[in-house]
Amino acid sequence: MEELLTAQELAEILNLSVETIRRYTRQKKIPVIELGEKQYRYEKVPVLSALARGEISIKEEGPVKEEGPVYAEQGGYTYEDYLKLPEEPGYRVEILEGFLVKEASPSMHHQRVCSVLYRQLADFFDDFDSEGELFFAPLDVTLTMKNVLQPDILLVSGARREIKRKERIDGPCDLVAEIMSPANRRKDRLQKMEIYRKAGIPHFWLVDPEENTLEAFMLKGENYALIVAGGPGDKFIHPDFPGLDLTRVFHRPIFG
Repeated sequence: MEELLTAQELAEILNLSVETIRRYTRQKKIPVIELGEKQYRYEKVPVLSALARGEISIKEEGPVKEEGPVYAEQGGYTYEDYLKLPEEPGYRVEILEGFLVKEASPSMHHQRVCSVLYRQLADFFDDFDSEGELFFAPLDVTLTMKNVLQPDILLVSGARREIKRKERIDGPCDLVAEIMSPANRRKDRLQKMEIYRKAGIPHFWLVDPEENTLEAFMLKGENYALIVAGGPGDKFIHPDFPGLDLTRVFHRPIFG
């Protein structure tokens, strides 16, 4: 008896994706042996014979061929579309007002700055809001179905803990901090800032490692107002977070 193949093995032989093999299996367009519920195996010879005879085909589209997954058009992406996207190592993906935005994973310098800021904030908020929780990317934040973001650092206060889900944060948190890079400066300062503003997130911070600055914006009415802006040698004094010391974050060797 011919050795039975898995979907992965057959995909390699036919130079197709596993998802394509599974799709044709569901559509009964490929010879298959069903071992149990959703357990399938394939015989190489019957599959190749069916291909040669043209029996395996898509109506009006010719023989079996590789087909990429079909997602929404730009401007129409939702959280549901986001969940269907394949993982791409080396990239971070977000949806901003329905537009899919993909950029390279953060650099080591970006992560170093993020780590220092996170440690300073974690130490402070452990005492300031013991029921709150600080997170860092990658973690999905769904503000609307067309806005799925991954802030570098975010705070969910004890008063808003109901927005925490098993796999994401669903709703506006209390504070988000974005660490800019040359490739995402416009996105962070314009697009994401506007999304956070409309979502009603009280505090939005922008860190610029190139300029050695941190800007802390606070929601005043419907708009963000710049409350603190500083760099090396400056003190960080924020009316909502008395006693927060970010001296190490502003220290030039960390940012430079």
